[in-house]
Amino acid sequence: MNYGNYDNQYSTSYGAAGAADGGGFVAGEPQSSQAAGRGGYGKDTVRPMTIKQILDAQQPHPDAEFKSDGEAFAQVTFVGQIRSISTQPTNITYKIDDGTGIIEAKQWIDVNNSDDPSSKMDVDSKSKLVEDGYCRVWGRLKAFNNKRHVGAHIIRPVTDLNEVNYHFLEATAVHLFFTRGAPNGANGAQPGQTNNNGALSREEVASASDSHLSHVSPLARRIFATLKNTPQSNEGLHVQMIASTMGIATNEVYKGAEELVAAGVIFTTVDDNTWAMLDS
Repeated sequence: MNYGNYDNQYSTSYGAAGAADGGGFVAGEPQSSQAAGRGGYGKDTVRPMTIKQILDAQQPHPDAEFKSDGEAFAQVTFVGQIRSISTQPTNITYKIDDGTGIIEAKQWIDVNNSDDPSSKMDVDSKSKLVEDGYCRVWGRLKAFNNKRHVGAHIIRPVTDLNEVNYHFLEATAVHLFFTRGAPNGANGAQPGQTNNNGALSREEVASASDSHLSHVSPLARRIFATLKNTPQSNEGLHVQMIASTMGIATNEVYKGAEELVAAGVIFTTVDDNTWAMLDS
């Protein structure tokens, strides 16, 4: 996919070809920008975002377009875990949590249109969207009575949890592009980039094996390497992001993080589930 003049190396095939209402990425018309080297993203493209980014998007007044990082957007895609499913005669509401926030995605049912896929309750496909399962959403951000939700065009189950990792990396890459411009050597490997199975390279693990970490477990050193090499905001990384990046369970992340906190090399930030590195 193409973000203006920036060919993103974290390209992911979402399987959304032919998605309703213009799903998929397209290049926007060139526009002025504060980020060096970026072209216009285009208001009608689909932007990968975290739920926190969606909830924090600016909208000066109810009729204004939404903006994130100073760039207008209309459609979004995100991944998360389904916390609840509420079925109504006219819509199905999914409450979705990605570790950065919770938002509702509403998929409306056109009961008068027999071709509407939402009205066909196919047991095989619908049964895969279950509570505590992961899903990907494409849709438009909307606000009603000061509460935001996503009007979903498509919601499908995530069958490969690596997709969660890919999405967070892609949302981070787009955010950094709009706020800092295209990186130097954008066509090459970036620091902290993981391999296809979400594991850190041997060199990255070794780089975290400093003398002050010699007494902690290999798991803790891997978590330290992940915090050191993964692009992030000043808030650090949430436990779910670390777990998906490393391909391990969240309870393992908590174990290793406790060791690193005790060693005085990381600290909690916005909550007890988010950590950042102490400045060396």
